[in-house]
Amino acid sequence: MVKVLFVCLGNICRSPMAEYVFKDKIKKEGIEKFYIDSAATSSEEIGNSIHYGTRNKLKEMNIDYGNHLARQMTKQDYEKFDYIIGMEDRNIKDIKRIVGEDTENKIYKLLDFSKNPRDIADPWYTGNFDKTYDDIVEGLSAFLEHLKNI
Repeated sequence: MVKVLFVCLGNICRSPMAEYVFKDKIKKEGIEKFYIDSAATSSEEIGNSIHYGTRNKLKEMNIDYGNHLARQMTKQDYEKFDYIIGMEDRNIKDIKRIVGEDTENKIYKLLDFSKNPRDIADPWYTGNFDKTYDDIVEGLSAFLEHLKNI
């Protein structure tokens, strides 16, 4: 079982989008060896549901997002998960602030798996959920290829 935690600032836009798109992707590919979750680095949105922009994009793509409620990442998540994947450099810095040193090399930025490493912009600020979705799909495809090759 490969355990993956996707992380962004509030756990209402990018990280739940990555969580549910990845769940949909592996389900369609018939892969069952994953446990997937998402979390926030901040406490600002704890208990809130997915942002309407993310919800609308997932609906448009026919991707189920369940009853997601934002939660904050904990230090214990470092022990629980094999991969902790942030969306931007700020997330990586905040993840390390929460968990401490990455002694087991578990912390990555999603698009670092792609051929064009970069941050995934926060659609809370940009309003561009289509671009965020495309970037997340690019990162998830590259991440899955990475996993198939290890």
